[in-house]
Amino acid sequence: MIYTCTLNPSVDYHIETENLSLGMLNRIEHTAFYPGGKGINVSRVLHNLGMSSVALGFIGGFTGDFIEESIKKIGIRTNFVKQEQPTRINVKIKTANEETEVNDQGASIAEQHQAALLQKLEQLTKKDYLVISGSLPASVSFSIYEKMARRCSEKGVSLIVDIPHQALKDLLIYEPLLVKPNQAELSEIVGMDIHNKEDAVKGAKKLVQLGAQNVIVSMGKDGAVFVNEQIILSGETPRGTLKSSVGAGDSLVAGFLASFVQKGNVKHAFQQGVAAGSATAYSDDLCHKQEVFDLFTKVKISHLKGE
Repeated sequence: MIYTCTLNPSVDYHIETENLSLGMLNRIEHTAFYPGGKGINVSRVLHNLGMSSVALGFIGGFTGDFIEESIKKIGIRTNFVKQEQPTRINVKIKTANEETEVNDQGASIAEQHQAALLQKLEQLTKKDYLVISGSLPASVSFSIYEKMARRCSEKGVSLIVDIPHQALKDLLIYEPLLVKPNQAELSEIVGMDIHNKEDAVKGAKKLVQLGAQNVIVSMGKDGAVFVNEQIILSGETPRGTLKSSVGAGDSLVAGFLASFVQKGNVKHAFQQGVAAGSATAYSDDLCHKQEVFDLFTKVKISHLKGE
């Protein structure tokens, strides 16, 4: 079973308007509410691709109820820790020319609730996968990531990590199955400028040397690179009209994992991941199965030097 863990979920309030003028009255053309948070996004895309998962994390209040009800309604299982404070609301504003995000820092999570979440991981076995993805609430220490990774290592659970850069680096000793920094995050992790795919490969190799089994570096419109000890791949995104970048990286992770669990082939998994990330970028919401399949053959995968 695949488990996703979102420590700082949100209700994402999407707003579309032609222009945004600060200090002025702005008229909204379209709004939508979605259950948000990187791990929840991964679960939603996995579901859209026909894969089951269980969503873990912290929720609370009427916003937490909305998140749980929304994802249960489409068939995603949940096992959240419920606490008193409402789950945050994040505002995503899209105008004709740009995207603006206004994100809350998240609820305060008591120690007892953090312990309850760690206890839920005791049920996982070596047949399971755990995706740890997203930011932390302001009240939660980075050490919770390490505690989760250590439990996975002890139980043989396959770990997938897409978290803030410094914490990601600290978890590499637990040999995660996959880590997925973006271009800027990789630059901060390895302490070098990442201008192009050649730089990204050099940085990703350092993460492999530190323990990562597989590394995907997402690079926006420039696609992505994949690096492990055996192969180095470049993925070129197919052409399309960008509608929203929200959730594209999470879709890449979900697309990769859905294929890898079924086929065990990293090249196919990487190609499907790039297709899923692109499909979400070209959609109003997260990608669906047919959209991913339509783009799959249009994703150009090539081997890079340095293998």
